[in-house]
Amino acid sequence: MSASSLLRLSSTHAIARNIFSPSSHFHSRHRYHTQRTRSSTMSAKKTNESTSPATDLRKLKILMLHGYTQSGPHFRSKTRALEKALSKAFPPPPRTPHKPLPGSLPQFPGGVQLIYPTGPIKLRPADIPGFDASALQSAASEGGKGEEPDAWAWWKKSDAPDGLYEGLEEGLETVRQTIEEAGGVDGVIGFSQGAALAGLVASLLEPGRASAFPSSSAAPSFQFPPSWTTLIAALPQPQLKFAVSYSGFYAPHAAYAPFYEPKIATRFLHVIGSLDSVVQEERSEGFVERCADREGVLHPGGHFVPVGKDFAGVLVGFLRDVLSKQKREGSEDERLEDTNVPL
Repeated sequence: MSASSLLRLSSTHAIARNIFSPSSHFHSRHRYHTQRTRSSTMSAKKTNESTSPATDLRKLKILMLHGYTQSGPHFRSKTRALEKALSKAFPPPPRTPHKPLPGSLPQFPGGVQLIYPTGPIKLRPADIPGFDASALQSAASEGGKGEEPDAWAWWKKSDAPDGLYEGLEEGLETVRQTIEEAGGVDGVIGFSQGAALAGLVASLLEPGRASAFPSSSAAPSFQFPPSWTTLIAALPQPQLKFAVSYSGFYAPHAAYAPFYEPKIATRFLHVIGSLDSVVQEERSEGFVERCADREGVLHPGGHFVPVGKDFAGVLVGFLRDVLSKQKREGSEDERLEDTNVPL
């Protein structure tokens, strides 16, 4: 990753402002277990309404999508510091009558809720790069019980030369069910394969995206999932307010082009490791280029989610900027409606 494309955090005091510089070719204003979600039959409308008890106040719901070979609980353990930073930055109200706490979001008085689903595809040892399957075989031959890794994925890359993803439909359906059970979500954060999935999810929830997909199921096309059409119709505000990618990439096969053409319009933060040897540079940069409204940070590490104070601050700053801007725009829209003047 070239230094001219991304800014490196070089100071412990440099936080949310370390995004793509205006001179960077990435900068454009055309510019990641709830604690696990409970299954619920509540309607999306009811879930998003603010009511008086603190437990029922509307929350900022963020979908957290793990990487290949991880699980929801594992990803939560890796991002616990981010969870704490977000809860501190956007606190819920105390149980007693109160004034708004510093940093609280008026439109989300219930604070933040992180939702950590697990991918539907159970990985075998042979699916995991670098996994030593001989240890399992040795334990089995000695009469022991070799434990397979608790490793999951949203899809697997096909062994066939076409490069299509096996199980992508199942992975998308798992996410759709999670969003439905949560009564809708406001944003998504993903790591690696989960970050790539975050891009697909953000795209699917955008207005008019279905028209970019072919109506025919002839190979190698990928059709807009019908169950997502139903989900979008049921949600009061289906489009995500933001998306965050840590070590993400795009799906290069032509069948997946409708996810990116036109470009993803959802506000996107890309965090990329300068020493990442897992995701190829052209795949990560290609993902950035397929997002119209993007910002990003280069961290001086490899293929992981940076959770130190500086980079937690980057995430908090990004979310605060996105949500405060949307609140201002909403207020402007309300004032225009109140004026009753033909414009």
